[in-house]
Amino acid sequence: MSAIYFTTNSDANTLLGHDPFALLVGLTLYQQIPTQKAFAGPYDLKERLGGVLNATAIAEMDPEELEVVFREKPALHRFPANMAKRVQAVSRFIVDEHDGDTTAIWDGVSTADRLMTRLMAIPGFGEYKARLTIGTLASHYGVKPRGYTKHLPDWPSIVDIKNPGELADLKVRKKLWKAQQAG
Repeated sequence: MSAIYFTTNSDANTLLGHDPFALLVGLTLYQQIPTQKAFAGPYDLKERLGGVLNATAIAEMDPEELEVVFREKPALHRFPANMAKRVQAVSRFIVDEHDGDTTAIWDGVSTADRLMTRLMAIPGFGEYKARLTIGTLASHYGVKPRGYTKHLPDWPSIVDIKNPGELADLKVRKKLWKAQQAG
């Protein structure tokens, strides 16, 4: 796997490309904050947790302790308390439903419809995040179950980012697309 260029931090990008749990944490944080902040979050969380980012460890953490980690300056999210709870819920889901193995969510899934169902079962993941996840998994992890293309985002999104230079263009492309949709 190679780096996923959703941030300007090369270490964070490498983590996203090599750690599926980090990618899901980034997708969890990806709401109401800029792309770069959301996807740098897993790296920052890993650093704050002593260099280990692990679904089981986060699932078992005291919720108040995890919230303190999220609130540490600079806060990991605009809504640190809510996102600490959400990341812990995602971690518990991975532990309870997939024995702590994030890749078990998509490994062996033969159809994209089934993968959509699995992704939408993740706490806080609706159709929007599930489609972003399918696109990112296809682009960067080679996960392409039968019919995956019908679930790819049909709007400018993080899925379109293939190299560091495309991150800056995303905001412009989104703005143009929204203007075209409105007009």
